[in-house]
Amino acid sequence: MKTKIKNILVVLLIITGFTACEKDNFKAPEIMFNGRLVYQGEKIYLEQDQVSFELWQSGFGKYAPIKSSFNQEGEYSTTLFNGTYKFVIPMGQGPFKWNMNANGNADSLLIELNGNKSWDIEVIPFYLIKNTTLSTNGENVSAVFDLEKVITGAEGKNVERVYLYINKTQFVSGNSNSNIAQSSLSGDELSGLSNLELSVDIPTLTPSQNYVYARVGLKIQGVEDMIFSPLKKLEF
Repeated sequence: MKTKIKNILVVLLIITGFTACEKDNFKAPEIMFNGRLVYQGEKIYLEQDQVSFELWQSGFGKYAPIKSSFNQEGEYSTTLFNGTYKFVIPMGQGPFKWNMNANGNADSLLIELNGNKSWDIEVIPFYLIKNTTLSTNGENVSAVFDLEKVITGAEGKNVERVYLYINKTQFVSGNSNSNIAQSSLSGDELSGLSNLELSVDIPTLTPSQNYVYARVGLKIQGVEDMIFSPLKKLEF
C-alpha cells in the first residue's frame, strides 16, 4: 500500500512539474501601446494614476477589461499582445468629455495592434489652463495664468476652485503626499478667466534643497478629476 501511495505521489509531482513548466513557458505580452491624452494636439495634464482607462479583447476566455491609468503628464503605456482591442474611458473619469454611445454608455474606440503602436487619445476638456508663468524669489512661488472654457452651453460647467501646488518632488497635485504647500481661489472670487494670480510661501525644506516643483490645478464643479498646467522645476 505504501509503495502504491509513493507511486501516486511521484506521478502527481511529475504532472505538477509539467503544469508549472507550461505556465513558465507562456509567452508574456511584448507589444508596446502608448500615447497621450490631447485636445487639438495639446496635452491634457492630470493627477498621477487617478484617471483610468480599459482595454477589452474578446475571444480569449473570460471577457474582462485590462485596466490601467494615465500619469500626470496625461500619458499612458501598457504591454499587450497583437490583436483587436476596444479602448474605453469609463464614465465619470477625467476632467473632460468622453464620447457616449446611443445607449448613454461610454463609447469605445477600436484599436488594431500589429507591432508597437503610439496613439493619441482625443478628448474635449471642460477647461484648459493656458499661458502659465511660474516663478520664485526663493521665499515664495507665484503663478500667473489664464483659464479657457472649452465646453460651453448646457454641457458647460463652472469653476469650483483654482490651486497653486508646490512639492519637493516632481509629483505635484492636491494629494497630501504630493504637495508641501498650496494656495487657492474659489470660483466666486474670480473676476474673470484671464491674468489670474496665485502665490504660496515655500516652507522650510528638510532635508534642505534649492528647488521645488510647481503647477496650477483647476477643480471644476461636478467633476471629480482636476486638470493641471505643465509641471515646472523652480530653482532658487
